[in-house]
Amino acid sequence: MKIAIFGTRGIPNHYGGFEQFAEYFSVYLAEKGHKVLVYNSHNHPYKANNFKGVQIVHCYDPEYKIGTAGQFIYDLNCILDIRKQKVDIILQLGYTSSSIWHFLLPKKSIVITNMDGLEWKRTKYSKLVQKVLLFAERLAVKNSDYLVADSLGIQKYIHHKYQKSSEYIAYGAYPFDQPNLSVLERYGLQPNGYHMILARLEPENSIEILLEGIASNTGSTPVLVIGNHNTPYGNYLKSKYGFCSKIRFVGPIYQIDDLNNLRYFSELYFHGHTVGGTNPSLLEAMASKALIIAYRNEFNAAILKENAFYFETADEVNKLLDYTKKSDNLQKIVNNFEAIANEFSWEIINGKYAQFFEECFSKRGKW
Repeated sequence: MKIAIFGTRGIPNHYGGFEQFAEYFSVYLAEKGHKVLVYNSHNHPYKANNFKGVQIVHCYDPEYKIGTAGQFIYDLNCILDIRKQKVDIILQLGYTSSSIWHFLLPKKSIVITNMDGLEWKRTKYSKLVQKVLLFAERLAVKNSDYLVADSLGIQKYIHHKYQKSSEYIAYGAYPFDQPNLSVLERYGLQPNGYHMILARLEPENSIEILLEGIASNTGSTPVLVIGNHNTPYGNYLKSKYGFCSKIRFVGPIYQIDDLNNLRYFSELYFHGHTVGGTNPSLLEAMASKALIIAYRNEFNAAILKENAFYFETADEVNKLLDYTKKSDNLQKIVNNFEAIANEFSWEIINGKYAQFFEECFSKRGKW
């Protein structure tokens, strides 16, 4: 099959979950003998035209000049190139800025859309933007041949709201069990001597709730806040909690080995995501044997089940800091690690996607 993947900033990953998936899955497909194209922003640091057997197509992306509106132009440029390629399957990762161009997608190609999370519910957006995103969601559902839901909660939502079926395929993670203490030394940390938060600093990731609970707690264990804090919301958080010396805004970290080690050696790992499906960073925390404190919702609970502690308020965070110890909860950690190996390994997830593609392709046939 000839497969095009777009909707990300490109591979290899330098940004987030969709980019990580696109990297792993495209390489997997190429190794299986498929012809694979991945679309990269022209601003992506990787400038070659091939990555581990995957063809890279660089398209102009003006987001750096004009902000969010540039994403729509970038997606348009990707689609215009896809029209020339005669691909069997188009994998659209997300729909926020691409679904308005649905009428330009080649009719003979099978369009499969990963619906991501409930983008229109994100509180960082104004009411008007939320309405636009809900409209984009409807377009994606209506104009895709097949849908992929990365969580059972998203699958249920799509069926209830649109009476349309979707294929449930989660994200994946690689089990991490080769810790390296020298990574901690570079960050000036001790094993189990710190807690951590890893997320984009946005309201829907419960950052303020977490920091309020941490700041009000009498304990002195430092908390690493990993994510870009040089944003309006990040600056707000720094101004509000700058008095609390145990809260350390360390900025973004993209080196996966560093992140895995930081998660592995952390005492408590806070996952505050309230919107969306299966979050990649949550699976990676499970795979890194972290003890997870997660926001209480159906998306997180579907993955973690009883193998985590849950919060909704700053007071709950405060109490969990007082009474929760990693050494007392080793079975939860083992259960999560086994879930990665048995349900969420990249080999399993990539295989499910590939099988689903084969099934979709067999129903349509070649160009």
